[in-house]
Amino acid sequence: MSGEFNLIEKYLVGRQKQRSDVLLAAGDDCALVQVPTGLSVAISTDTLVAGTHFLAEADPALVAHKALASNVSDLAAMGATPAWVSFALTMPSPDEDWLAPFCDSFFKLADYYGIQLIGGDTTKGPLSLTLTVQGLVDPDKALRRDGAKVGDWVYVTGNLGDSKAGLDVVLEPGLKERPFADELEQRHYLSTPRVLVGQALLGLASSAIDISDGLISDVQHILKRSKVGVSIDAATLPVSNELVQFLGNPEAAQKYALSSGEEYELCFTVPEENQGAIESALAHCGTKITCIGQIRPEGTFDIHSQGNGLEWSLSGYDHFK
Repeated sequence: MSGEFNLIEKYLVGRQKQRSDVLLAAGDDCALVQVPTGLSVAISTDTLVAGTHFLAEADPALVAHKALASNVSDLAAMGATPAWVSFALTMPSPDEDWLAPFCDSFFKLADYYGIQLIGGDTTKGPLSLTLTVQGLVDPDKALRRDGAKVGDWVYVTGNLGDSKAGLDVVLEPGLKERPFADELEQRHYLSTPRVLVGQALLGLASSAIDISDGLISDVQHILKRSKVGVSIDAATLPVSNELVQFLGNPEAAQKYALSSGEEYELCFTVPEENQGAIESALAHCGTKITCIGQIRPEGTFDIHSQGNGLEWSLSGYDHFK
């Protein structure tokens, strides 16, 4: 048996209890799954490349969490229930010292969300990971980017900006001397997909997106698809005390909150008539939500601080810059 199949059998096959909707899992030419009547399959694919999304020397357990969590976050943004994942791994050579902790972390998170690995591939080359996650959602209720209307309120989950600060620490080790540097670095890798929030928003939110390239970039995807504008009050952006102390002042933290990528929090819009129901609907989720602005007519993109205009030149993450 070749090294490739040894790795697959040892680390990727037979690690999980089989879901009842999986008829045939990893180990054949294709997987077979059963989709419940009335539901659609939400599908998302992401690739993480060493040197671009993580350093080659990064802890493989943290890389595994980041890889799967970032994909599950896409399902959360649609209000979908996670179900299955396929995983393609490219490595320079078989490295069991790297693969063992990676897989332990990967399957721990997969089991937490009830996700079964149903297939994939391994091949030789520069270290990279490609995951395709699939979830189940009522197609008539799925959260989309094209439903925002003028007057809707704009919300975000959690705190924003911590991931960018954590990445700063990863790339500039000298920043470890700053307050809370280690904690922010951990937050960069260990995001929490807002699956329960997404499910609770079904029927209440008019649009949603996960924050992967920075709020200032991702909210514009909603604006473009919905043909609307937005007004955001930077003073309301939720930032952690750790981020403020790391950066030294609240304004710098607000800028990070707008531009930080790989947050994997949700940005969503809520019609006026549903605003009162949001807090009670999300009470069981244990996740902070913050109203940061309102949808305006198309062509408006206003960022202010309590009514005072801001002339900040900010941008989110661009893979080709």
